[in-house]
Amino acid sequence: MPAADLVIRGTVLTVDDNQPTAEAVAVSDGRIVAVGSRSDIDGWVGPDTETVDVDGCVMPGFVEAHGHPLMEAIVLSERMVDIRPVTLPNADDVVAAIWAEVAKCGTEGAYLNGWDPLLQAGLPEPTLAWLDDVAPDTPLVIVHNSGHKAYFNTAAARRFGLTRDTPDPKGARYGRDEHGDLDGTAEETAAVFSLLAGVIDPADYPAMLHAELQRLNAAGLTTCSEMAFDPVFRPVIEALRGELSVRLRLYEISNAEMSTDAIPGDGDDLLRQVGIKIWVDGSPWIGNIDLSFPYLDTDATRTIGVAPGSCGHANYTREQLTEIVHAYFPKGWPMACHVHGDAGVDTILDVYEEALRRWPRDDHRLRLEHVGAIRDDQVQRAYDLGVVCSVFVDQIHYWGDIIVDGLFGAEHGSRWMPCGSAVATGMRISLHNDPPVTPEEPLRNISVAATRTAPSGRVIGPEQRISVEQAIRAQTVDAAYQLFADDVVGSLEVGKYADMVVLSADPRSVAPEDIADLEVHATYLAGRQVYRKGV
Repeated sequence: MPAADLVIRGTVLTVDDNQPTAEAVAVSDGRIVAVGSRSDIDGWVGPDTETVDVDGCVMPGFVEAHGHPLMEAIVLSERMVDIRPVTLPNADDVVAAIWAEVAKCGTEGAYLNGWDPLLQAGLPEPTLAWLDDVAPDTPLVIVHNSGHKAYFNTAAARRFGLTRDTPDPKGARYGRDEHGDLDGTAEETAAVFSLLAGVIDPADYPAMLHAELQRLNAAGLTTCSEMAFDPVFRPVIEALRGELSVRLRLYEISNAEMSTDAIPGDGDDLLRQVGIKIWVDGSPWIGNIDLSFPYLDTDATRTIGVAPGSCGHANYTREQLTEIVHAYFPKGWPMACHVHGDAGVDTILDVYEEALRRWPRDDHRLRLEHVGAIRDDQVQRAYDLGVVCSVFVDQIHYWGDIIVDGLFGAEHGSRWMPCGSAVATGMRISLHNDPPVTPEEPLRNISVAATRTAPSGRVIGPEQRISVEQAIRAQTVDAAYQLFADDVVGSLEVGKYADMVVLSADPRSVAPEDIADLEVHATYLAGRQVYRKGV
């Protein structure tokens, strides 16, 4: 028996049904070569083997099935100010940060991310007049915490060449007043992202991405999707391939030409393009998700500009979605579709079903992203079609009370993000954070999926809770499955990469509500330590 490069001993949570718990793992050349009892693994220890004994728990590195690391690297850089509720919960502090950044940046332009009037009560209405008063000459762009809306002043419009005659991008829009002039708002990806063009010097981006990778590793993440990949980033990440400490799985944004230069599966186990990202609707926090039922008429909905009786809306028609899916799917591309509203779910499942009927594929792993208001019959229909859901369950932790009391009422709000219904069908769901909307916190996702505890402490839809073991799978091997990566990561099995996280305790051994407070002590990618607490 050859000596291993690395042996880790302690409680080993494998997420392997054939051997759920072990006492040690042996690693050679970045791959797991043995999992078992201490005595089983002792034979792999040689004079040059690194041995690590842990007091807590070793488990597979966490998998972020719906992330935005390439954009978060910019948003959380020094070039943009973080005003998210997790950073600045007080409205007065948010406004002060905006004034301070405008004064600091001058004509260079002030860019801030995280505006959220639902969680930062008392924010002023960000009208064009208010924005221009704050920054008469400095370009000012404030991105909503959802990422689906942005506010910009007149100086920013001039910088980016936006006028009343600027056409709306497909699936997006610039707000206009009753006279047809720009009102300082932009909704959805194509319009919002255009306001960030040129924000950074490309020479600064590698350092920003390194900082982002460190944040991911500190959360125990070893694989992360990029769910809004722009090919402009390809040369940068290819140049940094040898320095990546997280495996990246790319979903390219569908474009107006409905084409890509890539081939499905392009890349390797470290960096691979696996799919195409599309959208049905927007964000519940700005009122543009496609529902069959109306938003409530409350202070909360009025704050975000929802008209009484509104059921929101879709950003694309069924015909437009059909055109996009039919352009990519026959060429072998998996698709991931952002959809929150139940009416939008019906639309995209119709489109998916038609595509599968015309171009049958055994292992398509078509996806629905977020699925806040998905109904039980839709979950079953998705499962029957082989469609999987990636669930943004962390919304319960931050917005749970507002979802029920302020936006949708008990009937619809209590079953928001219905993990229980999805798992009951047999579906392999994933949990995600959609960062930077919420921080990368996979341990909290597991806790929230098992408890469904809102900020007030009440349980939102207890029947939608899932077991800790199911939640762990949704943050590891089942998330890897959705990214076409479960053959190489997601569980600690012989032959898979030694992507591992060391926790302060076994999440199965503590109360579900305490899982979020567990500490990440170390993170390994292919047996190489990429994070250690305190270093």
